[in-house]
Amino acid sequence: MAGAARTRRNAPPREEVLAAAMEMIAERGLEKLTMAALGREVGMSSGHLLYYFHSKDELLLRTLEWSEGRLGAERARLLTRTGTARERLDAYVDLYVPDGHRDPHWTLWLEVWNHAQDADGDARDRQAAIEGAWHRDLVALLAEGVSRGEFRRVDPDRFATRLRALLDGFAVHVAIGLRGTDRAQVLGHVGEFLADGLHAQA
Repeated sequence: MAGAARTRRNAPPREEVLAAAMEMIAERGLEKLTMAALGREVGMSSGHLLYYFHSKDELLLRTLEWSEGRLGAERARLLTRTGTARERLDAYVDLYVPDGHRDPHWTLWLEVWNHAQDADGDARDRQAAIEGAWHRDLVALLAEGVSRGEFRRVDPDRFATRLRALLDGFAVHVAIGLRGTDRAQVLGHVGEFLADGLHAQA
């Protein structure tokens, strides 16, 4: 992180601010992320941050979009590599499921969605765009598996909707640290669901 040593005259790039916000969430938890604390980390006043981001909710949404951009690049790399559709589907699931309790990306995601009911139309559209990217990639991967005969003939869009609902439910359990639910167990449950639902026809 930049730290307080940075001079206030030279404002850091917005990406550095977003990276600092994400690191603070990972190290200290979302409740410790305030404009004042973030300003100290990047050498800016809280007023300067508010000038750029207007509100904490906007800062959180921008940070989520930045984090999603990085995950999107990783997802694209995984989905275009060589291998079977099932191998790439497993990689997609592995990327989707939180690393563990208080996973910073999922902590941020939950906070943004917690405010979704009060969000304006623009914020809702931006959140929907994030969801849509994950969904489109999954539909394309399922359609490829069906066309190659690796998966049985499911409706890719319908199956993707069900799978993502399952992943979201389990992911919340992992992210909040629900007892009896850990990442390994979730991956096992999802693997069984995929085996039952996508087993290729004889």
